[in-house]
Amino acid sequence: MHKPEELQPVALLDTRYSRFLTFPSKEANAEAQSRVQELTAIGVTKIRFDGSTMIDGIPVLGKGCVGIVLQASLDTVPVALKIRRLDADRPSFSEEGRLLRLANSVDVGPRLFAVTRNFLVMELISGLPLFRWVDKIRNQSQVRRVLRGLLSDCFRLDLIGLDHGELSHAPRNVIVTLSGKGCIVDFESASTSRRVSNVTSLIQYFLFGQLAQKVGGKFYGNRRKVLKTLSDYKQDGSVSNFERVLETLRL
Repeated sequence: MHKPEELQPVALLDTRYSRFLTFPSKEANAEAQSRVQELTAIGVTKIRFDGSTMIDGIPVLGKGCVGIVLQASLDTVPVALKIRRLDADRPSFSEEGRLLRLANSVDVGPRLFAVTRNFLVMELISGLPLFRWVDKIRNQSQVRRVLRGLLSDCFRLDLIGLDHGELSHAPRNVIVTLSGKGCIVDFESASTSRRVSNVTSLIQYFLFGQLAQKVGGKFYGNRRKVLKTLSDYKQDGSVSNFERVLETLRL
């Protein structure tokens, strides 16, 4: 098995890996040097090129419109490092960091270790995206347990007024760990200024989205009753209405 490349931040400069510091540009040498100093200042000691997403033949953890996610080491602790793209639609990660820290306050999301203008350093969540995990799991009790845990996370986000924004089509925003725990990730589209819909969005994904056929319609109980309890929850996101949603879903 090929051993993943692992380099100190300064060792990326003037190599084919330097473009990940300033993606998608390959020519921003001054910016790359500035970002290496930024990484060193927050204690990032290594960057590891490994993952299921390929960019120019190099494996990374993920690629989005705002950032590239790589494995890294914070001192000696394995972490996920999100690097702001040069063509990102925001000037810094400060707002995303604030929102992730808010999610962390109710024990949701990967733990945030550090945030700067160009970097987010977070807990490394190892596992499978939810839809791939479901492909491998045929035990409905395990699916129920993961869904109940995720909905509880969504409820806590609803209570603090933080809307994730991407859970109605959650192909890569929910990871199930090797121990069978669901984790909501990627808060770059999150907001505290719009109406929260985390619980209803995730259930929509299970009822009508990609997972609906995979887990089977009988899993949810009476769909009409589910929609009625969801409507009640939308009107009043109380603990009792949330518990009725779980009960109707047979969770």
